[in-house]
Amino acid sequence: MTAAPAAFTVTPPVLRALACTEPSAEGTRLIRDVRRSKRLVLLRAVLDAAPGGPAAETAEHWALLEEAERRDPDAVRDVLHYPSTGVWAEETLRRLHAPYGPAAELAHLGAVAAAAALRARISFTLALRPRHGRLALPTLGLLRPDRPGPLVLTEHSWDPDDPATLPLHALPGGGAALDDLDPYRTPGPPHPAVPPAGSVRPARRLTPKGHKRWDTQWSGALTLLQRYDTARAGETVDLLRSVVPLAGGSRSHGATLPAAAGSVLARAQAPPALAATLVHEVQHGKLGALTEVLTLHTADRTPRHWAPWRTDPRPLEGLLHGAYAHLALAGYWQRAALYGARGAWAQHARIRAQVAAALPALLAHPALTPAGRAFTGAMAEAEGAMDDLPPPGDQHAAARRSVERARRAWCEAHPELAAFLDG
Repeated sequence: MTAAPAAFTVTPPVLRALACTEPSAEGTRLIRDVRRSKRLVLLRAVLDAAPGGPAAETAEHWALLEEAERRDPDAVRDVLHYPSTGVWAEETLRRLHAPYGPAAELAHLGAVAAAAALRARISFTLALRPRHGRLALPTLGLLRPDRPGPLVLTEHSWDPDDPATLPLHALPGGGAALDDLDPYRTPGPPHPAVPPAGSVRPARRLTPKGHKRWDTQWSGALTLLQRYDTARAGETVDLLRSVVPLAGGSRSHGATLPAAAGSVLARAQAPPALAATLVHEVQHGKLGALTEVLTLHTADRTPRHWAPWRTDPRPLEGLLHGAYAHLALAGYWQRAALYGARGAWAQHARIRAQVAAALPALLAHPALTPAGRAFTGAMAEAEGAMDDLPPPGDQHAAARRSVERARRAWCEAHPELAAFLDG
């Protein structure tokens, strides 16, 4: 397994395609390659940061990964690039460098290696200690041994029909998993005694009825995406490896976490809403990967900008992410409206008006790099091109008036930040 960081060149056509939010084979390939490169570098950093260098146990786990890769590179790649593996690796690396104790999470590398070996179908023997009576195997699910103490794994340890085995639920079509099992499906707090600020709460393990409900909603959402926007349906399937259900009562429809590249957190919702959530969150993942290899701005994280879709001030990074995801949504709803989807023109007009109101601050921001200016300029062109297929009547004008009222209200609530409305 190579762990050297790859050098990426983002050509102007690829940058423009990504900025317009429109799916392209080149853009999707870049996003996936960036994610894979970052993951391998992260895993190598974990290995190098292990106390005193790779201990015997860590070295054994890494060697098993390499052996499995020689047999079945695709299976091992799926395990290593599964979203929860990234969350685990980032948390482990942070704890290895933290002052509050050793990284117990380092032992999870054994579970990653065991999952890879099982997927590659090689002979192996590995003793691992379950945590809280569970042993999580990325891409597979959980083992629930009936006795405490170390668990000896072999190539025969994974039997989906065994009551001690709890397989990960596969969503119909597309190859994504509904992950309600992996303990690393979302990041934990930076320290056990410190609650995570602004964290999202994943749902507990779902019942068979809950899985069936998700199957229905997921299938319906993919059907709508394929009907209204075939390219975005393909992009969703290509870039999503797992969906983490949010706990009931969550105010958020969805979320994307940088550590869990290839995953979306989503609330159970009707297919039209879920389809829109997927479009929205996939864009956050794309932009997050792009900014790993391309600097779009040099602004700090001070929240000072108005985002029409929120009431709180946002830093430039947040404004850019929000405008980008909403630009894709505006395009999706426009296509849905042209197909005849009920209420789609109103959704398109509202979201497009919000994007149009946010663009001036982005375009004029002095912290944009040349790449950032090219990127936001292409976003503005994509928004302007929507004039070719406007909504009927005065829906667009009405939406703009509504956004302007929201702008005035925000200025009244944040008079000290009014100067940042237009950059």
